[in-house]
Parts: sequence; C-alpha cells; structure tokens
Amino acid sequence: MTGDHQTLALLLFSGFVAVTLGITTWVSRRRRGSAEEFYAGGRLFSPMENGFAIAGDYMSAASFLGVTGLIALYGYDGMLYVVGFLVAWLVVLFLVAELVRNCGRFTLADVVAARMSERPVRIAAGTSSVTVSVLYLVAQMVGAGSLVALLLGRTSGAAQAWAVIGVGALMVIYVSLGGMRATTWIQIVKAVLLLSGTIALTVLVLLRFHGDVDRLLLTAADRSGHGRAFLAPGLKYGGTWTARLDFISLGLALVLGTGGLPHILSRFYTVPTARAARRSAVWSIGLIGGFYLMTIVLGFGAAAVVGTDAVRGSNAAGNTAVPLLALDLGGGAGSTGGTVLFAVVAAVAFATILAVVAGITLASSASVAHDLYASLRRSHGMARSEVAVARWAAVGIGVVAIALGLLARDLNVAFLVGLAFAVAASANLPVLLYSLFWRGFTTRGAVWAVYGGLIPALGLVLLSPVVSGSPTSLFPDVDFQYFPLQNPGIVSIPLGFLAGWLGTITSEEVADEAGYAETEVRSLTGAGAV
Repeated sequence: MTGDHQTLALLLFSGFVAVTLGITTWVSRRRRGSAEEFYAGGRLFSPMENGFAIAGDYMSAASFLGVTGLIALYGYDGMLYVVGFLVAWLVVLFLVAELVRNCGRFTLADVVAARMSERPVRIAAGTSSVTVSVLYLVAQMVGAGSLVALLLGRTSGAAQAWAVIGVGALMVIYVSLGGMRATTWIQIVKAVLLLSGTIALTVLVLLRFHGDVDRLLLTAADRSGHGRAFLAPGLKYGGTWTARLDFISLGLALVLGTGGLPHILSRFYTVPTARAARRSAVWSIGLIGGFYLMTIVLGFGAAAVVGTDAVRGSNAAGNTAVPLLALDLGGGAGSTGGTVLFAVVAAVAFATILAVVAGITLASSASVAHDLYASLRRSHGMARSEVAVARWAAVGIGVVAIALGLLARDLNVAFLVGLAFAVAASANLPVLLYSLFWRGFTTRGAVWAVYGGLIPALGLVLLSPVVSGSPTSLFPDVDFQYFPLQNPGIVSIPLGFLAGWLGTITSEEVADEAGYAETEVRSLTGAGAV
C-alpha cells in the first residue's frame, strides 16, 4: 500500500483511539468504584443503547473480515456462517435474555449457583467462561494482525506481532480504567461506525453493478475460478462425508453457542429490568440482521470486483477481502478515492477489533474476580476487593490472548470464532438451560455439565486438523490428528448435555425444590431480581 493509505488510515485509527480513550478517562473520573458500576455500568442503559452495544459486541472482526473473506473464497458455503450467526439470536431472545437478567447479577455462574453449592459451580462456570473468552479474543487478535500487515504493506511476523501487542495493551486500559460503562459507550460508537461503513460499501457495490444482483453473483462466480459451483452448496463443506459432518458441527456450534457467550450474557445485566433486556435483544436482532445481509453483498462483491485469487493472494484465509474491495471501489491503488475508502474501512475494522476485545476482556475478568476469586476468598479469607482483582485479571487475560493470537495468526478469524462458539455451546449452554428449566438439577449435574462439555471440546480441537496434520494447521510439521472434524460441536455439545444428566441422576444430593420454585418465579416474573 502507498504512503497515503498508511498515513490516512493511521490518522483515522488514531482519532478513534483518542476518542475512546477520552470516553474511558471521562468515565473513570465519574465512577463510584462499586462492583455493580464496574461489571454492569450501574444498570443505567436504555434498551436502544444496550441493543447497539450488544450489536457492537457481536459484530466482530470475524463478521466484518472473516465471514466476508469466506464468502469471497467459497461463495455459498461461506454464507452458512451468516445464517448460523443470525439464527442464534432466536435462541437468545426466547430462552436466555429475559430469564438470565431476572436470575443473575453479573455472570453466568450467578444464574447456576442460585440453587446449588456455590463454590464448585462458580469455579466450573468461571473456568469455562474464561476459556471461551480467550478463544474469542484470539480471533480478534488474528484479525488485528492481518489488518495492520495489509495497512502497513508488510507481511512480516514483526508487523503483525506489534499490532497484536498494541491491541492487547489498549484493551487492558479500556477495561481496567473504564469498566462496563466505558466499554458500552465504546461499543455504541463502534457499532454506528461499522454499520455506516458497511452501508456505504454495500451501496457502492450495488452501484457498480447498477443494482443488478444477478449480474453481481454471476460475475463473482466467473472470477472465482469455480464457475457456477461457487453459487451452489458443497465447495467447502460438501466434498466428503467428513466435510458434511463438519458443516453440521459448525452449524450446531454457531446456532447454540451465542446463548453461552459470557460477553453477550453480561450485556443483559446492564439494563434495569427484564423487559428492557428483551427489548435490547430485539434491537440487536434488527441491527445484526441488517449487517449480516450486507456482508453477503460485500463477500460476493469482493469475489466479483477484486477476484478470489487476489483475495487469497493477499491473505490465504481471506481476512483482507473487505479492505481490498474498498480500495478497488474507491478507484484503485494510488487514487484519492481508493486511498480514502481503504483508510476508512481499515480504521473501522480496527475500531471493531478494539471494541470487541474490550467487551470480551471485561466479561472474562468479571468471571475471574466474581466467580473464581470470590470462591477462594470465602474459603481462604483473602482481602483484596473483587474490582481490583478484575483489573489485574484483565492484564493476565490480555497477555494470554496476545500469545495465542501470535501463534494462530494464519487462521481465518471466522473459523476461530466457530471454535469459541463450539466450546460455549458445549460447556455453558447445557448448564444454563438445565438450571433454568430442570427442577431436579443438582450441583454434581451442574459441574459435570460444564466439564463434560468443556474438556471434550478442547480435547477434540487439540486432536483435530486445526492443530496438526495438515499444511494449514497451527503445527504443520507434526501430526497427532486423530479427530477428523475441524469443529467439535457435533460431539462435544451432546456430551455436555449428557454429562449434566448423568451427574444429576447419579448424585445423592436432593434437588432444592424450593430453590427451583424461587428461580422459576423470579425468571418468569422478575420478582426479587437485582
């Protein structure tokens, strides 16, 4: 890229960083320092504000960069991510949003521990939440590295490494200083920027083809190198039975995983009532639905305008399809329009990454402090406050995410998010649904449900082609691949539900009927909710 691209994009990005740091500083001066303020922003946000923030949390680098890249590379099969991400919100709206807001206080473990032995349940749920958050963070870090490498015209590992480290440092500052209130306003600003940028690019793509969607699709198919197969199922997931099972596994993970994502669940605690939580979900579904429809246009637009070979040549996983599309739509390399549009898209994408990592880091640090540390503090008499521990946890989680992000920098970001969704659906969703809807559920069942989904999901990923045994693996030179699928959801999700059932029926503990009755009334009416 030319020096003009780099300078303008860096100026725009610096402007966003300056604005968000200003928000964080302003909030930190007004903050009361309570746990409710740090974890839930004082529960002061309106449904519309929270809906925009949820959309900002959900519309991540995986959506903007990864999904668009997969559509540009694989056509129809790339769209399957869009369907999964969007349908997942029906699960959240009908089964999770209102009930979680009524039953919990700050984290997933609050809902589960309401009628169980707190310590083992909080440790299990906290461990699972941190694991899911770190996996999700890795995807954002990989997106940051790819974007900055393109922006600076450098593909060296050093350029990507410094990008990942910079994002990690900023996310720690946002979370430790501003807490949930600053993070929420950063998400709102980012959601508006991302939707505006996506709308502009979609309009330009449609104008390029004079509003003729058929012509857009046929041109994309012609330039993809696959012909009409580009527009039909099977290019990525239909070749073999293994690929078809991988598709089913991915679909299950995407549809069921959203309901178990810690940073999405924590958003429902930032509004004052359950009704506001439900209306937040409705707002977010509208915003997210419109966004994903536009990513389909951008994905096929990248294939038609830039060409699949050029997209793959810039980044093998397709993560740079949108910036390349913007450059071409603006007039090409060296043109003023191309420079401006490329710079704007690069800055918006980077803003997306920064905002999402802040939200995820806050949710995971809350799990460390509110669930893991609080359990140890009660049994060992530790004196440090939860909020102070949460700030230190943000630093530690940032370091882990940076290290893993550097290791996985050549994988597609949407694919990495698919793994995070699989772990969330395997470990978090079973225990959440059992706690809300099964009268006889016990502490052993809760602990077994979490670990019975978490351990198989992680173990199968380690034994899959993602880690070893193929040229695109994390460790291509070694081979300990024994599980053929790239996404473990089809095996690990049923195991999570099965483990919860087995743990309950083999437990000698008598289920807390009164506790369930109280949870049921609270979840459905909001009576007694915090």
